[in-house]
Amino acid sequence: MSDMAIAEEACLVAKDTTPAFPRSRLAVALIELALAVGSFGIGTGEFAIMGLLPNVAQEFNVTTPEAGYAISAYALGVVVGAPIIAVLAAKLARQTLLLLLMAVFAVGNVVSAIAPSFESFVLLRFLTGLPHGAYFGVAALVAASLVPPNKRTQAVARVMLGLTVATLLGTPVATFFGQVVSWRIAFAAVGFMGALTVLLIWLFLPKDKVQEGASPMRELGAFKRKQVWFTLGIGAVGFGGLFSVFSYIASTATQVAGMPESAVPMMMALFGAGMIVGNLVGGWLADKNLMATIGGTLAGSVVVMTVFWLTAENPTMIAICVFLVGCSVAIGPALQTRLMDVAADAQTLAAALNHSAFNIANALGAWLGGLAIAAGYGFESTGWVGAVLAVAGLVVFGLSLASDQRSVRSSASRA
Repeated sequence: MSDMAIAEEACLVAKDTTPAFPRSRLAVALIELALAVGSFGIGTGEFAIMGLLPNVAQEFNVTTPEAGYAISAYALGVVVGAPIIAVLAAKLARQTLLLLLMAVFAVGNVVSAIAPSFESFVLLRFLTGLPHGAYFGVAALVAASLVPPNKRTQAVARVMLGLTVATLLGTPVATFFGQVVSWRIAFAAVGFMGALTVLLIWLFLPKDKVQEGASPMRELGAFKRKQVWFTLGIGAVGFGGLFSVFSYIASTATQVAGMPESAVPMMMALFGAGMIVGNLVGGWLADKNLMATIGGTLAGSVVVMTVFWLTAENPTMIAICVFLVGCSVAIGPALQTRLMDVAADAQTLAAALNHSAFNIANALGAWLGGLAIAAGYGFESTGWVGAVLAVAGLVVFGLSLASDQRSVRSSASRA
């Protein structure tokens, strides 16, 4: 089957399997709010540790790059959990699945807050990451089902807005209290947000029916679609630059740019502001021209990462670059919608895998950035690592376009 045919099939699948949710503006807004609170909690939990790495390292008597293993462990949990949960839970109603996922997330963060050793903390971060990808994937499908097809990406972006607001508000606040009181407070608060999300989803998201024909084997069909692999590859590689830079932004700001530790929450807020702008503008642009938004975001990332590397010693320039690095999250809703278009009837697995890809990027970026730092190139070297990863993402994007064009020519010749 050609990729064009797959996209057409996906549209039919989406139409045929859209849950019968209430469509009043208030009802839709409350559902999106409930889902966005969950993404706010996940975003706070995922990004707060990046500003608290020095604190975690100090308490557990490890180096800052070693403390970065906790970031990679969480990301690995997302990568492993998203496909397994999406497949095994194929016959669960979406509301039920979302409730279970957020309950696990809440418990995982509360227990992380009382971890007695660095090894147990890393293990708990892995376990807490397991529901992350499946939650975002299912939440995106629910959001897209509530609006007309030409508004899908903006609906997905509104749900992901919770994650971006977390970087502007949740992460800086968690970082501040983590530095002043204890980093453990941050994870306890994230656990509370997970519990709140469970309550809101239970109140506002109507119980839906299991999708007709849903099965683990149908979901596994996503792996047969080459455009699914290309799209995941773009996110897994091209998005790694954001995490390469941001994973070590606290140390880069203080040790390279000479900023005080009190400025770290401000850097987190700038990053969050960039994510909000990128998420909303990216969603709007993607509904206008999906592929151009993906390619343009990657190209812009190459430029921003390079400038970050060259100017990291300047406090003003590093602040500007951190904001622009956050803007690169514009690619997120676009890739989510692209997966909906090319996954046909394997919607849940493909949607969840998008966040596996992003967390491969998380682990890859943090790991490569840590290697560059450990090799003696300095914290600013995370910028050129990010630029290389963005270029690699552009290569995968080009391969995806070429494959699409070959499919179109092949379909035309057969016609």
